[in-house]
Amino acid sequence: MTEYGFTNSPSIDAEALAGETYPYLHDITLVDGVDLNAATPGEDINWLEDIELLSEDGVPAVFDRYTNAFLKIHFEIPPGREDEIARKVLITHLRSGNCYGLSLKRRHSKFRQPELGPWAHGSPTVGDDWTPPTMDDWGTA
Repeated sequence: MTEYGFTNSPSIDAEALAGETYPYLHDITLVDGVDLNAATPGEDINWLEDIELLSEDGVPAVFDRYTNAFLKIHFEIPPGREDEIARKVLITHLRSGNCYGLSLKRRHSKFRQPELGPWAHGSPTVGDDWTPPTMDDWGTA
Protein backbone atom coordinates (compact mmCIF):
# COMPACT_ATOMS: atom_id res chain seq x y z
CA MET A 1 0.00 0.00 0.00
CA THR A 2 1.08 3.55 -0.67
CA GLU A 3 0.56 6.69 1.40
CA TYR A 4 -3.01 7.05 0.11
CA GLY A 5 -3.96 3.38 0.35
CA PHE A 6 -3.35 2.20 -3.23
CA THR A 7 -2.47 -1.41 -3.83
CA ASN A 8 -0.99 -3.08 -6.87
CA SER A 9 -4.26 -4.81 -7.76
CA PRO A 10 -5.66 -4.31 -11.29
CA SER A 11 -8.13 -1.44 -11.67
CA ILE A 12 -9.51 0.95 -14.26
CA ASP A 13 -9.53 3.80 -11.75
CA ALA A 14 -7.39 6.69 -13.07
CA GLU A 15 -5.62 7.21 -9.73
CA ALA A 16 -4.80 3.52 -9.44
CA LEU A 17 -3.67 3.22 -13.07
CA ALA A 18 -1.46 6.29 -12.82
CA GLY A 19 -0.17 5.14 -9.44
CA GLU A 20 -0.46 8.61 -7.97
CA THR A 21 -2.83 11.08 -6.41
CA TYR A 22 -2.47 14.76 -5.57
CA PRO A 23 -2.55 16.53 -2.19
CA TYR A 24 -5.36 18.92 -3.21
CA LEU A 25 -7.66 15.88 -3.62
CA HIS A 26 -7.17 15.12 0.08
CA ASP A 27 -7.10 18.56 1.74
CA ILE A 28 -9.85 21.18 1.33
CA THR A 29 -7.54 23.95 2.54
CA LEU A 30 -5.51 23.56 -0.67
CA VAL A 31 -8.51 24.46 -2.86
CA ASP A 32 -10.76 26.55 -0.62
CA GLY A 33 -9.00 29.83 -1.42
CA VAL A 34 -9.33 29.49 -5.20
CA ASP A 35 -11.05 32.51 -6.75
CA LEU A 36 -13.00 31.02 -9.65
CA ASN A 37 -13.43 34.41 -11.36
CA ALA A 38 -9.72 35.19 -11.20
CA ALA A 39 -8.77 31.66 -12.27
CA THR A 40 -10.82 31.79 -15.46
CA PRO A 41 -9.41 33.67 -18.48
CA GLY A 42 -11.50 36.73 -19.24
CA GLU A 43 -13.46 36.12 -16.03
CA ASP A 44 -15.99 34.16 -18.11
CA ILE A 45 -17.04 31.36 -15.78
CA ASN A 46 -19.90 30.17 -17.99
CA TRP A 47 -18.02 26.96 -18.82
CA LEU A 48 -17.76 26.19 -15.12
CA GLU A 49 -21.55 26.12 -14.80
CA ASP A 50 -21.45 22.67 -16.42
CA ILE A 51 -19.05 21.37 -13.75
CA GLU A 52 -20.79 19.70 -10.85
CA LEU A 53 -19.97 17.29 -8.08
CA LEU A 54 -20.48 13.70 -9.19
CA SER A 55 -19.65 10.34 -7.66
CA GLU A 56 -17.22 7.67 -8.84
CA ASP A 57 -17.15 4.32 -7.04
CA GLY A 58 -19.15 5.91 -4.22
CA VAL A 59 -16.58 8.69 -3.73
CA PRO A 60 -17.31 12.38 -4.47
CA ALA A 61 -15.61 13.29 -7.74
CA VAL A 62 -15.38 15.85 -10.51
CA PHE A 63 -14.96 14.84 -14.13
CA ASP A 64 -11.94 16.25 -15.95
CA ARG A 65 -12.94 16.15 -19.60
CA TYR A 66 -9.43 17.07 -20.72
CA THR A 67 -8.03 13.79 -19.42
CA ASN A 68 -11.29 11.83 -19.56
CA ALA A 69 -10.91 10.86 -15.91
CA PHE A 70 -12.62 11.40 -12.61
CA LEU A 71 -10.77 13.30 -9.90
CA LYS A 72 -11.89 11.68 -6.66
CA ILE A 73 -12.25 14.09 -3.76
CA HIS A 74 -11.13 12.46 -0.52
CA PHE A 75 -12.10 15.14 1.98
CA GLU A 76 -15.42 16.10 3.55
CA ILE A 77 -17.30 18.65 1.47
CA PRO A 78 -19.38 21.18 3.41
CA PRO A 79 -23.11 20.86 2.65
CA GLY A 80 -24.32 23.37 0.07
CA ARG A 81 -20.84 23.85 -1.44
CA GLU A 82 -20.68 20.65 -3.49
CA ASP A 83 -20.47 22.18 -6.99
CA GLU A 84 -18.27 25.07 -5.83
CA ILE A 85 -15.72 22.68 -4.32
CA ALA A 86 -15.83 20.43 -7.41
CA ARG A 87 -15.05 23.49 -9.57
CA LYS A 88 -12.23 24.58 -7.28
CA VAL A 89 -10.70 21.09 -7.34
CA LEU A 90 -10.88 21.01 -11.14
CA ILE A 91 -9.33 24.50 -11.51
CA THR A 92 -6.56 23.55 -9.08
CA HIS A 93 -5.91 20.38 -11.06
CA LEU A 94 -5.81 22.19 -14.42
CA ARG A 95 -3.49 24.88 -13.06
CA SER A 96 -1.11 22.33 -11.52
CA GLY A 97 -0.11 20.72 -14.81
CA ASN A 98 -0.92 17.33 -13.32
CA CYS A 99 -2.59 15.00 -15.71
CA TYR A 100 -3.46 11.36 -15.24
CA GLY A 101 -3.57 11.06 -19.01
CA LEU A 102 0.13 11.94 -19.33
CA SER A 103 1.07 9.47 -16.61
CA LEU A 104 -0.93 6.78 -18.35
CA LYS A 105 0.49 7.71 -21.76
CA ARG A 106 4.05 7.34 -20.42
CA ARG A 107 3.27 3.89 -19.06
CA HIS A 108 0.94 2.43 -21.68
CA SER A 109 1.71 3.98 -25.11
CA LYS A 110 2.05 1.16 -27.64
CA PHE A 111 3.96 3.14 -30.26
CA ARG A 112 6.47 5.98 -30.37
CA GLN A 113 4.76 9.36 -30.15
CA PRO A 114 5.36 12.85 -28.74
CA GLU A 115 4.36 12.89 -25.08
CA LEU A 116 2.62 16.27 -25.37
CA GLY A 117 1.29 15.72 -28.87
CA PRO A 118 2.60 16.64 -32.33
CA TRP A 119 1.93 20.35 -31.81
CA ALA A 120 4.57 20.66 -29.05
CA HIS A 121 7.92 20.86 -30.82
CA GLY A 122 10.72 19.19 -28.89
CA SER A 123 8.37 17.16 -26.72
CA PRO A 124 9.94 13.99 -25.32
CA THR A 125 8.67 10.80 -26.88
CA VAL A 126 6.96 7.87 -25.20
CA GLY A 127 6.09 4.35 -26.31
CA ASP A 128 9.57 3.25 -27.33
CA ASP A 129 9.64 0.23 -25.04
CA TRP A 130 6.03 -0.93 -24.64
CA THR A 131 5.46 -4.52 -23.65
CA PRO A 132 2.08 -6.15 -23.12
CA PRO A 133 1.00 -6.14 -19.48
CA THR A 134 0.86 -9.45 -17.69
CA MET A 135 -1.45 -10.57 -14.94
CA ASP A 136 -0.57 -13.05 -12.25
CA ASP A 137 -2.44 -16.34 -12.56
CA TRP A 138 -3.77 -15.48 -16.04
CA GLY A 139 -5.12 -18.62 -17.67
CA THR A 140 -4.84 -20.82 -14.60
CA ALA A 141 -7.79 -22.57 -13.06
